[in-house]
Parts: sequence; structure tokens; C-alpha cells
Amino acid sequence: MEQRHLGRSGLRVSRMALGTMTWGGDTEPDEAASQLSAFVDVGGTFVDTADVYSDGEAETILGALLDDVVPRDSIVLATKAVARRTDGPFGGGASRGALLTALEQSLNRLDTDHVDLWQLHAWDATVPLEETLAAVDAAVRSGKVRYAGISNYTGWQTATAASRQAFTAGAAPLVSTQVEYSLLERGIEREVVPAAEHHGLGILPWAPLGRGVLTGKYRTSTPADSRGASAKYASYVEQHRTDRAGRIVQAVATAADGLGTSPLAVALAWVRDRPGVVAPVVGARDTAQLLGSLIAEELELPPAIRAALDDVSDIELGYPERRLG
Repeated sequence: MEQRHLGRSGLRVSRMALGTMTWGGDTEPDEAASQLSAFVDVGGTFVDTADVYSDGEAETILGALLDDVVPRDSIVLATKAVARRTDGPFGGGASRGALLTALEQSLNRLDTDHVDLWQLHAWDATVPLEETLAAVDAAVRSGKVRYAGISNYTGWQTATAASRQAFTAGAAPLVSTQVEYSLLERGIEREVVPAAEHHGLGILPWAPLGRGVLTGKYRTSTPADSRGASAKYASYVEQHRTDRAGRIVQAVATAADGLGTSPLAVALAWVRDRPGVVAPVVGARDTAQLLGSLIAEELELPPAIRAALDDVSDIELGYPERRLG
């Protein structure tokens, strides 16, 4: 699998990341082990998790697999903090105490002494940004975090945080931003993408398959074993089941037929090679689903097909972000 630098940093990662949001929930430990092995076998190196995935169980499962299934130093290990874990004073949020507590707990669950990429999972308007980023700096200085990133930040939040780190002596620069991005969700192109590119942050798309809709599985019905049929995830999927989405899904299916591949591979290849993107984060319920995603590694979209997909999924840029002239 091709390797790319994460933003302007020297850190190299595979151009596809293995997501673990389902681990400990829909994905049992044995299946998680199979996924990790399959991913590493094809050259994948980038594994993404978070402290709140399955109430921490995803980190625990991943930690048990490191060195047992794959060597710890063979992967770039990424996790996140900020989201609420418990009701206690340090159970969530972006205060110094909450963040450093979350980091220690993540390291314990992951059974490691450091994470390669530590990401702020969300903006916390109740805490001064200086306090939040100072905690990140302390984590990096301690050696428990090697690189820092953000997730789900707006354009102005991205620029503000990145600027603070760039112009504060001794601060750890931000190297990445993880945001929702797909043919069905291109809103980040308005301000987040320009901010990330200006400040040298690599973009890590989550939900690169449009929450599963771009695979085409929902074109005529809702499969009984799909997220769209579950009480927990139905609203998550429904957001992208619109008339506009239907036109995009049809275009992806047409492109896949012409290329002799799957809609999933076409959708992943499109987002993977967008400006500023380093690695889409791909999650799967089982290894068969993951292997379907890994097919995209071999696919390069012809310019004509890429242009057609750009056109059918294009978004309107309003003032002042639209390009004039």
C-alpha cells in the first residue's frame, strides 16, 4: 500500500487507515484480529481508534492485539480524546485535567507507552483553547504522544488552533484533521480544506463511503443486517438518503460498471485522491467488508470519470468562500 506523509510532518502512513469504531460492538475480538492481520498483510500501517469507541473496548481489543498479532512498531497508532466518557470532573472535555487523564487511560487500554497520533475529537467551547493546546504540548513533551491532530473542527477553529501552535514557541504543531468527507458530504471544501492546506494539516476523511450509502446497498431497500436497519444507526445513515444522494450513488454505480469494479472502490478512490487528503479511515463490521475496501488501493480513477463524479456531487460555494473571476 502506498505511503504518504501526514501533512507537513515527517510521519508516513498508509493511504488508507483502518478504523475501529465497530470493535467491541458489532465486531468481536477474533474478527478484529482478522481485520488487523488482513490490513497489515497488504501494507496497511495506519490504525485509528478513540477512547469512546464501544466505551473504551475498541482500545482494549486493539491493545491486546499489538505484539500478539502484529508488532507494535509496525503500525502508526492513532487515538482521540475530548468526548464524554464518564460523569466525573475528568470524564470528558478538553480541559488539561480531562485530556491528560484520558491519555493515561488510553495508554493503559492500548497497553503501550505512547500513541503516534493523538487527536482532539471535538472543539470544546467551555475551555480556553490555550489550556487545551498546552495540555497537548505537555503530552508531546512527555513522550507519550508523538504527533497531534484535531477532529471535527470547523474552518475557523482549524485555522485558530493551527496558528496558535505555529506561532507559540515550543508548541507541538498540528499535523492532521479528521473530518467527514465523501462524495455525499463535501462541505469541508468550503473552509476546512483551505485552512488545512494553508496550515499543512493532512486530511483524514471519516465516513468516506457516505455512511455506507455509496456502496449502493440502500438503492432499492434497507438490508436487514445493515446499519440503516438498526435502531442505533438508522438516523446516522438516513442523513445521506436523499434525492441528491440517489443521483450520486447512481453515478458511482455507473462508473463502477464501466471500470469493472465495485461502487465501494470507486467512492474510496475518489476521496482518497482529493486535494489535501492523506488517508480515508475505513471501518468494517467484518473482514469480508474490509477486503472489499482494500480493493480500492489498486484503483486509479480515469480523469473523465473523476470529472463526472466531481460534477454530479458538486456543492455551491457562497460568499465569501466562492472563487471569483
